[in-house]
Amino acid sequence: MQHKSYSLKKRLIIYVSIFSMLLGCVLVFSAYHIALEEINEILDAQMQNLAERVAAHDPKPIQSQFDQHQRYHEEDLFVDVWAYDSNAEQKHQLKLLVPPMQKAGFYTHTTPQDEWHTYVLPLEDLQIQVSQQESVRQHLAVELASSMFLPYAIFIPFALFALGWLIQRNLQPLENFKRELAKRDAFELSPISRAPYPEEIAPTIVEINHLFERISLSQQEQRQFIADAAHELRTPITALNLQMQILLQKFPQDEALLNLSKGLIRIQHLVSQLLSLAKQDASVFVLERKQNFDLKQLAANCVEQLIHLAMQKDIDLGMEQQQSIELYSLEPTVHSIIFNLIDNAIKYTPQQGMINVSVFQQDDMAVVQVEDSGPGIDSALYEQIRKRFYRVFNHEEIGSGLGLAIVDKAAKHIGAKLDFAKSETLGGLKVTICIPLNHYLEFHQNQV
Repeated sequence: MQHKSYSLKKRLIIYVSIFSMLLGCVLVFSAYHIALEEINEILDAQMQNLAERVAAHDPKPIQSQFDQHQRYHEEDLFVDVWAYDSNAEQKHQLKLLVPPMQKAGFYTHTTPQDEWHTYVLPLEDLQIQVSQQESVRQHLAVELASSMFLPYAIFIPFALFALGWLIQRNLQPLENFKRELAKRDAFELSPISRAPYPEEIAPTIVEINHLFERISLSQQEQRQFIADAAHELRTPITALNLQMQILLQKFPQDEALLNLSKGLIRIQHLVSQLLSLAKQDASVFVLERKQNFDLKQLAANCVEQLIHLAMQKDIDLGMEQQQSIELYSLEPTVHSIIFNLIDNAIKYTPQQGMINVSVFQQDDMAVVQVEDSGPGIDSALYEQIRKRFYRVFNHEEIGSGLGLAIVDKAAKHIGAKLDFAKSETLGGLKVTICIPLNHYLEFHQNQV
């Protein structure tokens, strides 16, 4: 079951916002009850004081007037004085009076209009009571709680914005960590520094560094095995090839020896390509120094090194467009690219064919083109031929399927772009490599 990804920052902001709202509700509820308790204490003292003052001034029976349609406030109190021998309960339509009590104190009773809070002070012949609606006190408590919550409600959006900013700022190391991993080259396995990151993600960095170490060791062992195998095979195969040349001189018409010679040549070429690929893989992890060199001269050197192979097949190999370009890059890597492109073109160009090598500048790129008059390659296979050991089925020439894989890896190593197309002039394959004039390997800079 696939789990959906989520944003830790968004979750924190949402949870903090919900918590703040719930906290606001708790504050309102608490403020209401605290305010109601304080109001009851103050108004109860006021009611008791009023009843005692009435009792001290020779009270006479009086009746309060209550209008159920009027809105009363906290200062509105209803004072009633009635004699025990009167039928006061029947005379009061609103029934505000409390039955005779033996002890002074606060009492609560309900009428059809409201719930009342009453202080009763019984005298010898009279009973004094001061009443007030409970709803008046509740309304006042709500107003006080609202007035206390209003600053919180005004302040909370700014507080949430500030919290969001603080959360984002404190999670910035995670974003920086993600960017550091994203900008790394695919082959860069150097340890990540723990210095700029908080302690909470230090265990993750430690585990990632351990993973990098294991991957690096595994790749190193793989590269070392290929290099050792290719190196150990090259010497005996070279010796076998020399012995085969001696036999061919004695028996030049022997078909079996000719076929065996072709097989040895193919094995020798494969071992050479494997060794070249192992060196190319290893060079990605080794700090190489860039230098200035003439790209045209480098291409001409590659042509000179391979001209004898072209002459064996009577192929016209030459430089068509030549522009002197000073390139600041990795000279051995660029040499490997051009050498393998020309070597690959010679293999698949038929007898008496033609190969043109061009060097020129286009915008801020140094361009090298190798065109041949061979059968070409279907455009649907352009991505396939970049893979190791992939050979086009209709090509029967000696080859290992590693030449273009080596070129593709080397091009990525220097940040160059490799493209394939059909040659408009020769009809075969046209390979174009575009090299940045000021390419700089970012992970090399980090290592320095």
